[in-house]
Parts: sequence; structure tokens; C-alpha cells
Amino acid sequence: ASVEKGAKEEAAKLGVDLVLVAPPQEGDVQAQINQVEDQLAKGVDAIALAPGDPNAFAPIVDDAIKSGVPVVFVDTKGINEGVTFIGTNNMNGAELAAKFICDKTAKGSDVAILTGIESQSTALLRRDGAIKGFKNCGLNIVATQTAEWDTAKGRSVTESIILKNPNIKAIFASNDNMGLGAIQALKNADMLDDVVVVGFDANPDAAASVMAGEMSATIAQFSYNMGYMGVENAL
Repeated sequence: ASVEKGAKEEAAKLGVDLVLVAPPQEGDVQAQINQVEDQLAKGVDAIALAPGDPNAFAPIVDDAIKSGVPVVFVDTKGINEGVTFIGTNNMNGAELAAKFICDKTAKGSDVAILTGIESQSTALLRRDGAIKGFKNCGLNIVATQTAEWDTAKGRSVTESIILKNPNIKAIFASNDNMGLGAIQALKNADMLDDVVVVGFDANPDAAASVMAGEMSATIAQFSYNMGYMGVENAL
């Protein structure tokens, strides 16, 4: 919603006719491919794209550029050479999350990582940044599992992790949705007071959770800027 707001306001300012499309679920790559192909067929002049699967989108992006339609990547970096990317340094952000956890957790403690959709560079960079940060300060990673950016999956995956690792002291969730799911699981197990949970995005629900003393912290992204800069750079 924040990316969309930035894109809409910049489009209005620049006099750009903005078409916003999104797949029904974040992981529905085929639906997103169909939407992009439809927009290309309709003759759009440029595309700002957050690719659900950078590998699957690579041929479409190449074809678009060859046909004279410039593409910029927003939030998730594609694999195409020479294409502008506007987004967060995800590895650094996850290292910051790990450092926060390290400062709050005794050396040698058990920690877990909830990762996003593992075909996406965003998910892999956040996972790798967290692993690097935890290893640097001597925390013990007992689980690295995908919950596909989803709150319900974040809860169910966390339930499984804490069942096998009852002494867990921290969870890094690669986005806030999964973090909020983890909090639900920890609450249900009466473990929330003993486990540090850090998310990524600083979305409004996560900010409210931090203020309520449930989520310990979240890494802030400037998603509004991604939207407006996506439109600006596509133009």
C-alpha cells in the first residue's frame, strides 16, 4: 500500500497514466506473468516491476527492453543485466536485525530464521544477512525455514520450530507478516516473554506490535520512496 501511494502521487505530479496491477497472492508468479504480458500487449510505455520470481521474469524483461519498453525493478531485484533496481539493501538490513538480537540475547542461545519465497533474491539476501550476523556473534541457528512471507504460515512454521526447540531465545522473521505469525505462535505457547522477535518492513501492524511490547523490533524500509522512484525512473 505504501509503494502504491508513492507511485500514485508521483504519477499525478508528473502527469503519467499509471496502471497498477498485482497478483492475487504474492507467490502467484504465473498470474503476475500473465498481467505483465497483458500490459505489454496493451502497449504500455514503461514498467516498474517487483518480480515474484526473478528467473521466471528474465525472458519477459529482456523481450520488453528489446521491443523498446524500459523496465525498472522495484523492491525485488531481477537477474537481467543493466536494469535499474530501486530497493533496500536487504543483506545489510538483515544483519542489523541480527545485531539487535545479538545485543539482547546471551551468546550460544538458540535462534531461528523465517525466510520468504526462496526463489526471490529479497528472501535469500535477508536470510544470508541474518546468518552472517548470527554467526558473527556466536548465536546457534537451530532452524532456517520458509513461511513464504505469510502470517498464517509464519505461525504454523514457528509452532513446529518451538516444538522441536523449546529453549529458543530469538526469531528473525524476514518480513513483518511472518513475524506477526510467529508472535501468535509464541503467545499460544506462553513463550513470548522469553523470545525476541524481529521483523522486516516496519508495516503499520508491526509498528503497533512494537508499541504494544510484543514484536521486539522491525527493520524499516522506505517503501513510499520505492513507489515514487519507480515511476520517476521508468519515465
